[in-house]
Amino acid sequence: MKNGAFINAGFVQFNPKLGNLNENINRLTQLLEQANEADLIVLPELANSGYNFDSKKQAMELAENIEKSVYIDFLISKANQLNLFIVSGFNERENDTLFNSAVLVGKDGLLGKYRKLHLFMNERDFFEPGNLGLPVFDVGGFRIGMLVCFDWIFPEAWRILALKGAEVICHPSNLVLPYAQQAVPVQGMMNRTFNITANRIGIEREITFTGQSIISDPNGKILCKASAEKEEIICTKLDLSLARNKMITPRNHIFNDRLPTEYSFLCE
Repeated sequence: MKNGAFINAGFVQFNPKLGNLNENINRLTQLLEQANEADLIVLPELANSGYNFDSKKQAMELAENIEKSVYIDFLISKANQLNLFIVSGFNERENDTLFNSAVLVGKDGLLGKYRKLHLFMNERDFFEPGNLGLPVFDVGGFRIGMLVCFDWIFPEAWRILALKGAEVICHPSNLVLPYAQQAVPVQGMMNRTFNITANRIGIEREITFTGQSIISDPNGKILCKASAEKEEIICTKLDLSLARNKMITPRNHIFNDRLPTEYSFLCE
């Protein structure tokens, strides 16, 4: 972290090409060069492979093992070169199983991984639901949680990450529903976290992605918003003290005022 309680964080919004890892790496190389002042950058969902597979076979062929990944090696090299943290969506293969994952890398290598819990539409034909829970990663100065795309609609996931101490929730996405971006700042307001949604753009076979990547603050304010159709990299300064202050009024704490014994119906 370069500036005490402040970090510079942002997203890359671009159009990953289905099945063309080299082209995706080349485009990200160019875009990430604009992030030389950032501490944290978030990339879209499945940024290594593209999204709208025509078969399980294609999805499997375009996936990588995380320990033997050209894409992960690329991310680590850029994190080392630019001295920042990168969160990216990743088509992950583990033996004969696929996960729609998010990875966290820094200059020292792979620092964390999350596997998408809530699968959207045809993703069920390719991926298994995540099996790593909802981890939070301390990167030395601030704490990162990760969700992927359709996880946005499940408030329990955001709340658990916040309860575990996440201050910045990184949200690689391939959003197609036109109202999804509206929910992300609200989740941040309810949990007092900074949220970064890195969405993709473009049309992939019959699916059109909505762009409009956003960064929101712990008051639910949108700090930055990208266009619907253009490649963009946008960064802004985040004051982490806002995410660490969970007081809503002088007498109301967002977590201490909860009544968990009244919420048991959620687990029935």
